[in-house]
Amino acid sequence: MSVTTRFAPSPTGLLHVGNARTALVAWLHARHAGGRYLLRIDDTDAERSTGAFAAAIEADLAWLGIDWDEQAHQSARTDRYHAAIDRLRGDGRLYPCYETAEELALKRRSALQAGRPPVYDRAALGLDAAGRARFEEQGRRPHWRFKLEHADITWEDLIRGPVRFRGADLSDPVVIREDGRPLYHLCSVVDDIEFTISHVVRGEDHVANTAAHVQMFQALGAPPPAFAHLPLLVDVDGRPLSKRLSSLSLQAMRDAEGLEPEALSSLLGRLGTSRPIEPLVDTGTLVEGFDFSQFGRAAPRFDLEELRRLNARVLHALPFDTAAPRLALTGLPNADPPFWDAVRANLERLGDASDWWQIARGSVAPVAAAEDAGYLAEAAAALPPEPWGAETWSDWIGQLKAASGRKGKSLFQPLRRALTGRDAGPELHALLPMIGRDRAVARLSGRTA
Repeated sequence: MSVTTRFAPSPTGLLHVGNARTALVAWLHARHAGGRYLLRIDDTDAERSTGAFAAAIEADLAWLGIDWDEQAHQSARTDRYHAAIDRLRGDGRLYPCYETAEELALKRRSALQAGRPPVYDRAALGLDAAGRARFEEQGRRPHWRFKLEHADITWEDLIRGPVRFRGADLSDPVVIREDGRPLYHLCSVVDDIEFTISHVVRGEDHVANTAAHVQMFQALGAPPPAFAHLPLLVDVDGRPLSKRLSSLSLQAMRDAEGLEPEALSSLLGRLGTSRPIEPLVDTGTLVEGFDFSQFGRAAPRFDLEELRRLNARVLHALPFDTAAPRLALTGLPNADPPFWDAVRANLERLGDASDWWQIARGSVAPVAAAEDAGYLAEAAAALPPEPWGAETWSDWIGQLKAASGRKGKSLFQPLRRALTGRDAGPELHALLPMIGRDRAVARLSGRTA
C-alpha cells in the first residue's frame, strides 16, 4: 500500500512539543515507508488563525528536520467542503439544530447530574418545518450535525490495538456552524479522502473523534485510513503537559533554551517506545528503525532536564560541518575544525562555545593564586618557541615536572587556571596552540591577555 501521512496544525499559536512529536512520528512513518508527507494548515478558524503562526509552524518543522512533499491550507478548500456538505445533506446524514450554546450547556449539566453521559439528545430531529420556521423567525440560525448510525464502530489502532465504540454512545458531531462555515470534523475527513491519506497519526484525545470520522468516511464513500493514536505526553510528575506553557514551544526550545534540533528529535522520536533514547545526529537512524509496534500505551514523561542532558551529548557528537553554520549564527564565523574538536566535549549548549572562543582567541583576566606566581613564571620562561602543535603541551609539561618536582594536580591546575581562567575545560594539548605563545606568556605572568 502506498503510504501518505499528514500533519495538520491549527495556526492559532506556537508549535508545542506534544504536537511536534505527532508531526515527527507521522513524518518518520512516511519516510520509513518511502511514502509522502502532507503539511495541512487547518486555518478554518478565521478569528484565531494567523499567517504569522502558520509561518512559525513551518519554520519550527524545518528546524526540527521535517520536510513535506505537499502543503495545503483549508481556508483555500471551502468549495470542496461544501460539495461534501451537499452530498451528505442529499443523503440525509446532516440535520439542522437550533439550540443555543446556553441551552446545550444546560442539557449537558442535566445529563451529568442524572448520571447519564452528556450525549446530544437529537431533539432537533423532532422538529417539523413549522418548528424550524419559528426558530428562524426568532433570528436563530441552525448549526448542522452529522447523524451517526447507532451501530458498532471498530478499527485496529496501530498503537492502541482493537478499538470499539457504540454509535449510540456518541453525540452527533457539529460539522457546520451557524454562519455556514464547515468545522474540523468534516473538513479533516474530506481532506484525508482527497489527499489519499493512508495513515492518520494523532493524539489519543482524538479517539472519540475518530469513531465519528470513521462513519463520515463511509458516508462519503471512502474507506477509512489506518489510525495511530499516540498517548499524550505528561510532565515528570505525571501531569498532562499544558499547551499554554510557552516554555514548551519549539520556539522556546530553540531560542530561549538554546537546544539543538537533533536533541529534540532524538527524544521525541523514541519517547514512549521500547527503543533507547540516545543522541542521534542523523534522523536517518530514526527513520530506518521506525515501527509503530514499538510504541506503548503508557503516557510518556517529558523531562526538560533529560532533554538538556541529551543536548550536551548531541553536541559532543556533532560533526563540524553541521556545527559550522550554527556557530556562525552565534557570532563565531571563523571557528575551525580544531577549535570545534577541542571544545565540543565541554559544551552543554552551542552558545557555550563563545566562552571558549574568547579563552582561545580573546583575552582572559588573571586568576592565578599568589602562591603559584613563582611556578608560573618558571613555566612562562620554559615555553618553547612557536610553531606549536599537538605535542607542545606534553613536552612543556614534562620539562616543568622535572624542573619543579611537582606532579598531579599541583602540576596541572595552576597552569589551567592561569591559561584559561577555569578549573576545568578542554584538553590543554588542543587548546594551548590556539592560545599562542604571546597570550600564554602574558597570562602566566598575571596580565590580562
